[in-house]
Amino acid sequence: MAEKLEIKELDQVAVRFSGDSGDGMQLAGNIFSTISATVGNSISTFPDYPADIRAPQGSLTGVSGFQVHIGAGKVYTPGDKCDVLVAMNAAALKTQYRYAKPGGAIIIDTDSFKEKDLEKAQFKTNDPLAEMNIDADRVIACPITTMVKDCLKDSGMDVKAMLKCRNMFALGLVCYLFDRDLNIAFNFLKEKFAKKPGVAEANIKVIQAGYDYGANTHSSVANVYRIESKHKEPGRYMDITGNKATAYGLIAAAEKAGLRLFLGSYPITPATDILHELSKHKSLGVTTVQCEDEIAGCSSALGASFAGALGCTSTSGPGICLKSEAINLAVILELPLVVMDVQRGGPATGLPTKSEQTDLLQVLYGRNGESPMPVIAATSPTDCFDAAYQACKIALEHMTPVVLMTDAYIANGSGAFKLPKMSDLASIVPPYVPEELKGKWTPYMRNENGVRYWAVPGRKGFAHILGGLEKDNATGAISTNPENHDLMCRLRAEKVEKIAVPDVEVLGDKDDAELLLVGFGGTYGHLHAAMDEMRAAGKKVALAHFKFINPLPKNTSEVLKKYKKVVVAEQNLGQFAGYLRMKVDGFVPYQFNEVKGQPFVVSELVDAFNKIYDK
Repeated sequence: MAEKLEIKELDQVAVRFSGDSGDGMQLAGNIFSTISATVGNSISTFPDYPADIRAPQGSLTGVSGFQVHIGAGKVYTPGDKCDVLVAMNAAALKTQYRYAKPGGAIIIDTDSFKEKDLEKAQFKTNDPLAEMNIDADRVIACPITTMVKDCLKDSGMDVKAMLKCRNMFALGLVCYLFDRDLNIAFNFLKEKFAKKPGVAEANIKVIQAGYDYGANTHSSVANVYRIESKHKEPGRYMDITGNKATAYGLIAAAEKAGLRLFLGSYPITPATDILHELSKHKSLGVTTVQCEDEIAGCSSALGASFAGALGCTSTSGPGICLKSEAINLAVILELPLVVMDVQRGGPATGLPTKSEQTDLLQVLYGRNGESPMPVIAATSPTDCFDAAYQACKIALEHMTPVVLMTDAYIANGSGAFKLPKMSDLASIVPPYVPEELKGKWTPYMRNENGVRYWAVPGRKGFAHILGGLEKDNATGAISTNPENHDLMCRLRAEKVEKIAVPDVEVLGDKDDAELLLVGFGGTYGHLHAAMDEMRAAGKKVALAHFKFINPLPKNTSEVLKKYKKVVVAEQNLGQFAGYLRMKVDGFVPYQFNEVKGQPFVVSELVDAFNKIYDK
């Protein structure tokens, strides 16, 4: 092996893997992010894939991408542009080049740039680099397909199976460029293909071949770089997606509360991985049911809660519509229920693999009658764990359905997650009816916080009936009394209003900012990065990002009215801004709104915010 070039240190770098949907770009990106998280780098990832089940090979619509941003310090987004673009075919180069930084390296498989490939990608000439004005000196052009076939010629694999390993060659080359430890990748593959050791061995061999290719040629465009970790606390870390973190948060909450966890769900993009993950953990007391439809998924979860379990259901925006009647039933029954809404582009089927924040008003108000519910919005892939845990704690301790909002961007994206200790998690104490109330208890008797006592069926002396018809506050019998209905509506609303949530924290120039940025949920990283960039340019900017939507933090009005200019940025046409105007008297913010199905672009945010700042 040739002597490796001098290793230079970088603070951060972004790599984008792209190719056909069947080229394994998501797997290559996941392994690279896992390697980086394991060695202590901060990471942020963005899987970007089409809704087609399998678009025609080599077509522009079938390109799948995975971008990973790794840093020595904290990174907040997957990056607007990438330093290295892997384009496994001509279509990937055509569609993904716009995500590459000027001067960034581009890795291509020359075997996938033949005449037919260029025709499918709608190139007009046989020189795609010249046609796209790409400097050839930036390009690492290597015959990846040919080299993979040569590498595996004695493996006994057929050509189709060999070609499935092409992504690992590209990954090996990227690992060389950034001085990554291949042993972590080897272990990942051995675990993933534990039942197919021959497949694991082939992929390991190809990764090593890609790494050696970089070492032996010294690559044609770049030195070798290293991104050292500068901020990690001691502990066990893993690369975790938002959906997996959500599943772990639910498991942890059920364990802490001493309850079985039940998930009733119907598969829907991009929420299905929550069901997939929880189905693996029967040994932890988790029961999962893949129901026949969204209504059954929610209703079965509510039945599990009535029986004394922690009932949960997962879906996306279209499923929230269908679940609304069963969610409303949970409101009037006053039973715990956690509803995960992994938002995607709408309306209707819309953009099923893309991300928006367009379900906010639906989860706040999309039910008949006065039906208040707590709403929490996770801010990052790793925060999905805490948000799910908090949603369960509120549902169980306040006997109410709770909506946990995430979105496709943070649900499919990943970050470096430090595994918490169960002893460090907040206690969860459901309001079980005290034994001394036996003989005196009625179904809607409440504790000092206005929370209905929970009597699990089968407990002697506490038999009761619940249902969707309004009940008398004192007796629990069906009631159509006007004053009683007014009272019950107010009691249910007051119970939600009394839930204690943390104050919203103001970051940045919190004492003297000229402009306050406001957002909620999964836009946190992009807004934080925009604030950092503006402050580095000498602007006085602060950020107030909301995780608790209903009830809002007690200091919301104080924070929003403190600053000269406030801009609310969200991936919809103004739902959160409208909600805040309704809740905070006299609040009239500037707005930044996009519904493109893609995460915010930090440079675009900075441009828009600078214009507001300079007004």
